[in-house]
Amino acid sequence: MKPGHLITVLLAVSLTLPGLSAADDNSHRQQVEILFKLTRMEQKINESVESIAQLQLRQNPAMAAKSDQLMAFLERHIGWNAVSGDLYEMYMQTFTEEELKTINDFYITPTGQKVIVIVPQLVQERNRLAMQRLQQNIGELQKIMSADQARQ
Repeated sequence: MKPGHLITVLLAVSLTLPGLSAADDNSHRQQVEILFKLTRMEQKINESVESIAQLQLRQNPAMAAKSDQLMAFLERHIGWNAVSGDLYEMYMQTFTEEELKTINDFYITPTGQKVIVIVPQLVQERNRLAMQRLQQNIGELQKIMSADQARQ
């Protein structure tokens, strides 16, 4: 190949690389989108916002008169529309496109769908069990703390 032709080929390849990169980013982003749909990410974010609002209202009943403003504030700062762009970036930086395809291949199965539903319930149960055990054994912690204070 003549030097002039080589330069032309290299220039043509280099001009198409940004387009390939954008296509790669699009397909990578599509895999994140599939994952978010399979795991019901938007729904979970919305439920989380609602839970935070309810917690705030229980802790401060005077806020009930402004519950609409509270919800608007939470949605504006931590709702799906506020955080989805950051979540897409986090997942794209954390998982390769191939890893996301593998994850999605699992989550699309009946077992994967069961994991999506059941694991959060198991985490809640684990947390409840941990709190129960701590409450049952709080006396031991109090003795440890009292002994340390007595030495000081």
